Amino acid sequence: MAQVDTVSHYSQSLKKEMRYAITFPESYKESEKNYPVVYLLHGAGGNFSNWHTSVKQSGLLPDLANQHEMLIVTPEVGPFSYYYDSPLMDTVRYSSYIAIDLIKEIDENYRTIASREGRAITGLSMGGHGAIMLSAENPDLFYAAGSMSGVMNIDTSIWDIAEERKMLGKRQQKDLLGEIYYDAPFSPYTAVGLIGKMKQNDVRMIIDCGTKDFLLKTNRQMHQLLLAAGVPHDYIERPGAHNWEYWTEAIPYHFLFFKQQLKKHH
Repeated sequence: MAQVDTVSHYSQSLKKEMRYAITFPESYKESEKNYPVVYLLHGAGGNFSNWHTSVKQSGLLPDLANQHEMLIVTPEVGPFSYYYDSPLMDTVRYSSYIAIDLIKEIDENYRTIASREGRAITGLSMGGHGAIMLSAENPDLFYAAGSMSGVMNIDTSIWDIAEERKMLGKRQQKDLLGEIYYDAPFSPYTAVGLIGKMKQNDVRMIIDCGTKDFLLKTNRQMHQLLLAAGVPHDYIERPGAHNWEYWTEAIPYHFLFFKQQLKKHH
């Protein structure tokens, strides 16, 4: 059986202990080789164990680790932090946490391919936003990135949700970011605002969303902007909503995509 460890480590960026889970393929113990790593991000209000406890298929992450011979790291960030480094709050430095502290922690303590060719990142909802944002801002760290039902545009006015939730979302963003501009040219604090960076780098992307998802419009907008900019990416829409049934079905496609991209490097 593949092994899953829960680890606590000190983050210099956040000045506190942080937890993550790491899943090893069965071959890890017996071999001496270095493994690629997939960083798998949780959604708003989630935690590091979500991808293990909430998926609808028992042992899904260990199965994927075995099948693709990869390490899988599921970190944890603040509930509605969107993987930002907030310009207003010292306690919200999750972009630095992942890009600097966590990657260093993983590469120093496990047998990894410690270069961009050995790293991919993906996530669901808020984590999809985090994965696309982190890879756009750190193309030297990740060779591929994905988003499942991701928040591709933080402008809640185009989300298919109730008005009070739209207002709450805007208030939370204001607390984190201050006043930001929601129309084009988009803020760099939203995934659609990073198209220019994506055009300059060669991070391979897979973006998917369910046809009944409240974030579908943001994903279609991202797809059109990427097409207009000539940025290569895989884009998938299929039946499904914003739930664990959808993400349980989506994640194997991301690993397959990452494996195919990785082969081009090795």
